[in-house]
Amino acid sequence: MKQQQPRILFVDDDPNAGELMLRFSEEASYSCTVFRLPEMALEHFKKEGADLIVSDLRMPKMTGVELLKAVREHTPDIPFIIITGYANVDDAIDALRLGASDFIKKPFDMDELQILIEKTLGHYALLAENRFLKRQLTIEQSSFGMIGSSKNMLEVYQLIQKISDIRCNVIIQGESGTGKELAARAVHFESQFADKPFVVIDCGSLTDTLLESELFGHEKGAFTGAQKMKQGLLEIASGGTVFLDEIGNISDAMQTKLMRVIQEKQLTRVGGTRPIDIDVRFIVASNKDLERMAVANEFRHDLYHRLNVVKLTMPPLREHRDDIPLLTQHFIALYAKNFQRDVKSFDSDAMKKLIAHDWPGNVRELQNLIERSVALADTPIMKLGEISSLRSTDTIDSDLPCLEELERRYILKLLNRFNDSRDKTAEILGINKSTLWRKLQQYKK
Repeated sequence: MKQQQPRILFVDDDPNAGELMLRFSEEASYSCTVFRLPEMALEHFKKEGADLIVSDLRMPKMTGVELLKAVREHTPDIPFIIITGYANVDDAIDALRLGASDFIKKPFDMDELQILIEKTLGHYALLAENRFLKRQLTIEQSSFGMIGSSKNMLEVYQLIQKISDIRCNVIIQGESGTGKELAARAVHFESQFADKPFVVIDCGSLTDTLLESELFGHEKGAFTGAQKMKQGLLEIASGGTVFLDEIGNISDAMQTKLMRVIQEKQLTRVGGTRPIDIDVRFIVASNKDLERMAVANEFRHDLYHRLNVVKLTMPPLREHRDDIPLLTQHFIALYAKNFQRDVKSFDSDAMKKLIAHDWPGNVRELQNLIERSVALADTPIMKLGEISSLRSTDTIDSDLPCLEELERRYILKLLNRFNDSRDKTAEILGINKSTLWRKLQQYKK
């Protein structure tokens, strides 16, 4: 990818110096703007910005030091090099005390100036990267690895903090893509039990038989193919946390068996007779309203109340739009590093469109869009056209997609319509649940 040229403002009332600087900049691949009047340079800087200012010390009306002070008031961390004559070295040193990055004495050759420019730009780039990394570290330390500082997200962090060391069961609700598993991990890894197992089970992707075997384990010979004893994940997770994702999809029979385990804190392996004691904190997640399902007798009342010691709701992205710029910059930095791309941000028009979009796929949809945008970007500042995949959710074929993409959109549209019910979606599609599950794995749903 083509690198962005450093933007330099050169300020000197000597026209010959300006002409020499322009020729030098062209050879050195700098974008240089020359000013003879520091007042004009300051006005230009406030409107357009710059990566570096190189200014003579002695000029009429406004000196280089006065320009430095005015620039620092506007942008405290802009690199600034002073040019001085031998007789004014003491003044240049005073300028360093006031915040100048370095100085160079007249007369100088352009090779010497280039070395100083490269050193100064490199130093400030390193400082900027360190500041960014420190900000990211602060964000991760204060918000359990989740990104966001809105009121809604702060409430999530506060609740996680309150319950992390309490071995109570937790229901995490929220739409697909809101970060329910991330919240579950935060509850576990912020607790004093963080060194104990954290086991994730996707209840929506397994049949009853497989789910029972995965949860409870089985004895040797319990069924055809059970050639040896297998510990269940609940047994393995004892002392730690089990995260049951999409628990709203499990059958009545499995709900009954799970209820017995939670109530008695014991399990029996498939094909076994000996009860095994376990100590597990259950965190469950659903994009369905489990309370409504319990009222409608679609989910066991007793199981719901056993699990619902604390309920944590992850807000949809459209309800904390203020976090979109921070999330966007986080994902841009992530994928720019992964793909080794010189990508910095979206322009203001694109950012407005990102903030205005409803994001039916929530943070996951935003992350996928940014991954794609960074991978295809041609410039450091991405423009509106590069996020043209944002489209109305009322149509799935407005951009004339291929058959495979059209199938993907239709399946996800049905899932959204039926509140992520894979049973209902598979029924409408006329395919079995395992086929739907494989397709969703391809879509990273």
